[in-house]
Amino acid sequence: MPENSSVLAQITVASERSANFTLANGLQVVVLSDHRTPAVTQTIWYKVGSADDTPGKSGLAHFFEHLMFKGTAKHPPGEFSQTVLRVGGNQNAFTGMDYTSYYQRVPREQLGKMMEFEADRMTGLVLQDENVLSERDVVLEEFNMRVANNPDRQLTEQIRAALYLNHPYGRPNLGWRQEIEKLDREDALAFYRRFYAPNNAILIIAGDVDANEIRPMVEKNFGDIPSQPSIPAKRVRPQEPTPAAPRTVTLSDPRVEQPYLRRYYLVPSATTAAAGESPALDVLAQLMGGGVNSYLYRALVIDKQLASSTSASYHGTSLDPSQFMISATPKPGVEFIQIEDAIDKVIGDLAQNPARAEDLERVKTRLIAEAICAQDNQAMLADWYGRALTTGLSIEDIRSWPERIRAVTAEQVREAAQKWLDKKRSVTGYLIKDSAPKREEKRS
Repeated sequence: MPENSSVLAQITVASERSANFTLANGLQVVVLSDHRTPAVTQTIWYKVGSADDTPGKSGLAHFFEHLMFKGTAKHPPGEFSQTVLRVGGNQNAFTGMDYTSYYQRVPREQLGKMMEFEADRMTGLVLQDENVLSERDVVLEEFNMRVANNPDRQLTEQIRAALYLNHPYGRPNLGWRQEIEKLDREDALAFYRRFYAPNNAILIIAGDVDANEIRPMVEKNFGDIPSQPSIPAKRVRPQEPTPAAPRTVTLSDPRVEQPYLRRYYLVPSATTAAAGESPALDVLAQLMGGGVNSYLYRALVIDKQLASSTSASYHGTSLDPSQFMISATPKPGVEFIQIEDAIDKVIGDLAQNPARAEDLERVKTRLIAEAICAQDNQAMLADWYGRALTTGLSIEDIRSWPERIRAVTAEQVREAAQKWLDKKRSVTGYLIKDSAPKREEKRS
């Protein structure tokens, strides 16, 4: 069998392990069986993220993620986490722009207990002013560590705010500080009642389980929870106007040790793209920024010796139009304009000339290999399914992704570069060291 067919065969075999069903109350359930180790990963994904924050209350989705650990009438604060630790498991949660996810990885025999805990807190949280306000202080401290003391993160936030003129993706994931400071118990409860319901959630179980065992367990724990009829079948958000001009952002900070350049393009996501466009953007990002053989690395680091590092990436799992990202770290003495000219030259070449066949084959093989590796890790596989399903893709979209990557042509990649890496669609950010001299205090 040829090598390429072998790769696709592995993908096909692995994808047959999944099964899915939906409860009467709307809860979607996906089971990804993997019997190699007696462990299981339970993840529940709510189709609500930072982009769904109430206007004027940015950071609410992330704030509420923290509050989900505050306990219920059945299970006091700390019991869920302590139980996970006691059985040798681990757990965490995270908030994205389009989703909020909670997960536990535990021995197989503990799944029933984990499911009972998770179902209980879907609607049974007990929130008091004291634990809400104290957790707000925790979130503000997280903001200080991850944003206020991180120039790199600040630049990313400023670029996104400039990239999205109308869409809520322009708001930071953690929120704007002055709005986080005002979040309270009533905000949290209103958010909870609005979004946390079975018909707004996807339960993904990956590991040493079978679908026929799981369904009775899910029915027992989640089946009696009522759906929330006010939740729309489809999220509709303000959309971006057609980009008319490139934008630039400069952030200077005395803590910056290494200046760098970062550019974001507004591009379609896997959900909003026309047929074939999203896989072509995946391949384009890999061609431009995937390691030492990538076009950016060859041009800027090896040939012209302008940069010490380069990268490119495409964020395809997004409900609405997303980003294609390029970054480069200039060598000492190199100006940003030199870096930009070199990047534009690489993009211009790709937009005019189809990529070499051997380069195209190399990057497609690498992307498919990464997909295979993801299926060897139950937590990674559950994460892959969760991000895709909450952003509008189907199980078939997930299963067929390697085949769609394999089908990408050099002409499709060229068209993607020409159409989407148009500078009018971009924001370029510069991170520089603030070297302004401090004013001396006047002496009397």
